[in-house]
Amino acid sequence: MTDLSTAPLPLTTLTEEEEMFRSAVREFAETEIRPHVHAMDERARFNPDIIPKFFDLGLMGIEIPEQYGGAGGNIFLAVLAIEELARVDASAAIYVDVHNTLVNNCVLRWGSPDIHQRYLPKLASSMLGAFALSEPASGSDAFALETKAERKGDHWELTGRKFWITNGAEAEFFLVFANTDFSKGYKGITGFLIEKDFPGFKVGKKEDKLGIRASSTTELILENCVVPDANVLGPVGVGYKIAIETLNEGRIGIGAQMIGVATGALEAATAYLKERKQFGKPIAEFQGVQFQLAQMGTELEAAKLMVYNAARIKCAGQEFLREAAMAKLFSSQVADRITSQCLELFGGYGYSKEYPAEKYYRDAKIGTIYEGTSNMQLQTIAKLMLK
Repeated sequence: MTDLSTAPLPLTTLTEEEEMFRSAVREFAETEIRPHVHAMDERARFNPDIIPKFFDLGLMGIEIPEQYGGAGGNIFLAVLAIEELARVDASAAIYVDVHNTLVNNCVLRWGSPDIHQRYLPKLASSMLGAFALSEPASGSDAFALETKAERKGDHWELTGRKFWITNGAEAEFFLVFANTDFSKGYKGITGFLIEKDFPGFKVGKKEDKLGIRASSTTELILENCVVPDANVLGPVGVGYKIAIETLNEGRIGIGAQMIGVATGALEAATAYLKERKQFGKPIAEFQGVQFQLAQMGTELEAAKLMVYNAARIKCAGQEFLREAAMAKLFSSQVADRITSQCLELFGGYGYSKEYPAEKYYRDAKIGTIYEGTSNMQLQTIAKLMLK
């Protein structure tokens, strides 16, 4: 017989440390963020007082080593934080997500010792970061970017425009990808670290979006932006590799965001169904409604398992590309379905801003689009299956 005492624990089972961390983030989200969610969504502006609190709680340096002022944690802790924040507000979650899984991840992996010394302490304590790859004519075909970088003695000058940049309005630190040699195609792409006050750099218009409205999404404008040679990230011409490998981890973060959004929507709908009465009894007592809840709960658990599995594999230092793509694909599909169904279960109230269902629905849609569309995830998964 199998010795069940040695069987692996379920992926959703947390260590004591992980459970304490989750609880701390949940309490923070409930007390510091939930009271402001509706107003932030209406104004399409994140409460600026909350961002410093992210840093104070240690949420912006989860994977940064303790020697640089970070928490010395791993991506699984980042997943827990993103999930809990998205359960209350997806906009809050994406500030933490991009900063940890894209910006910090990039600097940690590809930055020189000098870059680590100069930037990691700031990124862990006060300096919000943004990841700038997309351009007006460069979305899924990310390596068709047109931003150029020219070496000028001991510095570089960057010229071009970046679109759809999350955290753009509040960030002080930007990881920008530009081409140093168009004759080499994508092998000329290089990463540059830019501070907001560098000459020739400015933030352009802020997008008016369907969902995650409080999260800023902006244009970046570079006009002969001066970047010191010391701020080149990784070897010149390896930016394509840096971007792709960073986005692989970022997809786990988006998966965490999606399961958080779906959880928040399902919790709100379940509470409403217990209170709302029709035909003399709570809606939750109707079998047809119960079947819908059961189906959503099952799909959400499956999505959570996929996201947690991808994060655990990454933590173990194993190849996680396929699992990350699958987790991002499936969790975004599940979030889309669950938030739509929850809105319908609210009836007419679901279509009203008086209840949270319509916001969860709007916030979920971006999951199938950013950091790699669903079609791009399918392409990645298929290639790996056929390899």
